[in-house]
Amino acid sequence: MSLYSESVRKPITTIMIFVAVIVLGIFSLINLPIDLMPDMDIPAMSVITYYPGASAEDIEVNVTKPLENQLNSLQNLKKVISTSKDNISFILIQFEYGTNMDQASNDVRDLLSLIEKTLPDQAEKPTLFKFNSSMMPVVIYGVTAQESYPALEKLIDERITERLSRIDGVGAVTVMGKPERIIDVRIDPRKLDSYGLTLEQIGNVIGAENLALPAGRMEVGQMEFPVRTNGEFKSSDVVKDIVVFRSNAGLVYLKDIAQVKDTLKYIYVDERIDGEVGVRLMVQKQSGANTVQIAKLVRERMDELSKELPKDVKIVKIVDTSEFIQNSINNLSETLLYAFIFVAL
Repeated sequence: MSLYSESVRKPITTIMIFVAVIVLGIFSLINLPIDLMPDMDIPAMSVITYYPGASAEDIEVNVTKPLENQLNSLQNLKKVISTSKDNISFILIQFEYGTNMDQASNDVRDLLSLIEKTLPDQAEKPTLFKFNSSMMPVVIYGVTAQESYPALEKLIDERITERLSRIDGVGAVTVMGKPERIIDVRIDPRKLDSYGLTLEQIGNVIGAENLALPAGRMEVGQMEFPVRTNGEFKSSDVVKDIVVFRSNAGLVYLKDIAQVKDTLKYIYVDERIDGEVGVRLMVQKQSGANTVQIAKLVRERMDELSKELPKDVKIVKIVDTSEFIQNSINNLSETLLYAFIFVAL
């Protein structure tokens, strides 16, 4: 019995088999996740340690070297590269391919828990950062504003970040370079000395006034309600009227010895989009999600959100990785179509 002769004698069966294969192929093409790179764990991770106020030399001697000595004992270790700069220590750990990265990260955490007790008291706890191909941003937007720039952080958090995070498949929405509101207290040293006060005392007074603490429970019949004292500042004007010292001559307020301004935190690196000051918004996907589908949903949602923002707020698309993927898929589909035609001929 020949396969070819059976196919000719039973055309209905042959057609049904081909139709089933075509349907299965179309179904797989529609539901197959599409991405720029395969989902894989890169055999590398980094350890970042912040030491505010320390020079590069101090960072290398007191932070980087002790960490390197402990990390060199790891199994399947290929290379350790360290960089010491002012205020920060960066160590890149590379493992051999095929290493179980989950087990390796656990080993690194165990070593860091042992060495962190010997680090300087002012140094922050070392942070472990794992690399993954899904961490690459799918879409990057730039958001600029004129009059609304001081409130750009609140606008993005409430109207953009929260809604984009609800999209199925979106892993994280990160905002870079956003303006942060601060209450700037500039104390006059001469007035401070005249009252015999110190900066630590002023800081403790401000911190003690801005607290929200539990105050027990209150029973009403058979019901019991928690009581909480809300002592947090409701506006920046309240900070000026804080009593920092009581003397025989009267009360000394914070505004008597300092200038209090409601302003923005100084940014060392500006984010500029088309020459205008703004912020960068990056959307990352979940592992295994469809990059093209997520980028499409993000674009549609951003078009809707842009209509709800103030008129001076502009959203500019900087990078969209789905465009390259879509062009590659279109070229592949065109090649397959030509191949099908010539094979059929």
